[in-house]
Amino acid sequence: MQTDSFWKEVLEKLFKEFLQFFFPKIHRDVDFSKGYQFLDKEFQQISRKANKGKKIVDKLVKVYLKNGKEKWLLIHIEIQGQKDVSFAERMFTYYYRIFDKYKRDVVSLALLTDTNRLYRPQEYAKEFKDWEFSLRFKFPLVKIIDYINYEFEKEYEKNVFAIVAHAFLKTMETEGDDSKRFRWKRQFVLRLYDLGLAQETIYNLYQFIEWIMALPESLEEKLLTELVKIEEKEKMGYITYAERKWKKEGKREGKIEGKIEGKIEGLQKAVESVLEVKFGSVEAEILSALSQIKSVDKLESLLHQAKLTKSQDDFKKILSE
Repeated sequence: MQTDSFWKEVLEKLFKEFLQFFFPKIHRDVDFSKGYQFLDKEFQQISRKANKGKKIVDKLVKVYLKNGKEKWLLIHIEIQGQKDVSFAERMFTYYYRIFDKYKRDVVSLALLTDTNRLYRPQEYAKEFKDWEFSLRFKFPLVKIIDYINYEFEKEYEKNVFAIVAHAFLKTMETEGDDSKRFRWKRQFVLRLYDLGLAQETIYNLYQFIEWIMALPESLEEKLLTELVKIEEKEKMGYITYAERKWKKEGKREGKIEGKIEGKIEGLQKAVESVLEVKFGSVEAEILSALSQIKSVDKLESLLHQAKLTKSQDDFKKILSE
């Protein structure tokens, strides 16, 4: 089974806001009234299964500029990656593969979420001066750590992707400190009530926050209990609905299909999805073991454990138990 990471999901659902927040000059020139299109099949044609184990998001998007021209944007997000000497070369390789196959103008964009302030691979270049040969490939690069001191809350009402970036940074900051993460997660979720956003936008933001800011079960229940009280008082139900829908993905699919097999398959997909978000890919041994588990209760427990596990080896130990 192949699943997308939740970075991919939030990028697809909030693409316009993503571009405006991280690449405002490009956003300014795009004519969104003509729409845009994600070219997943086209990108699959030129990409290879490389960098196994790394958390990478690649999206190819067709947009139209205000001057009437068509452009393809290749967006690359490397999540909590380490320094990679081949990064710029990989960006160049994707560029020329797309151009060679489709003969389309391509603009490559990169977002890195590592914590190395000096690591900024923004250019791929080759030069042989004696032979009068040179090649220079340079692309816009954004480092999310450059936003650590950014005044996010002032931007929330202007661009909701500020919440995505802020939540991701706070997830990194609170690693290993559950109490602090609980406070920040609570603050983010409660803030969603006040922004006057469309229900679908709230749900998309809530999904992202819920999945990246994993908490122990006791703190998750504490937060959910508080949300239920607030929603009952304010007569709002969309966040709790999102919580139930997301945390009980297997049960939701089971209700749709009306079969226990639907519940099991949905939970298996949910566990795999969490592991892919955390580790970039899921080992075949884990996929095989998951496919053999037919207990709804056990799969629900594994779904919670998947959000908390530190490595795939640790998760395999949980599976063996």
